[in-house]
Amino acid sequence: MKKILPLIITFSAILLFSFQCEEVSPAERIIDGCIDTSKIKNDVACIMLYDPVCGCDNKTYGNSCVAINSGVLSFTQGACN
Repeated sequence: MKKILPLIITFSAILLFSFQCEEVSPAERIIDGCIDTSKIKNDVACIMLYDPVCGCDNKTYGNSCVAINSGVLSFTQGACN
């Protein structure tokens, strides 16, 4: 038991330090001034009404809820050309 305990403590410390989260600056979260990755939510349920919006990334989203939860910072009503 005396030989195992130091191994367990060492292994626990290695695991603890290997899973530390790295802080991401706000500038690194925003892609091309258009997508904020911190605002992406894959577990949100949006209404399935097709009311297209054109995101600042020039991608058409099914509706504003889908665009917002995809991290899009700005969009206009209607499909992209």
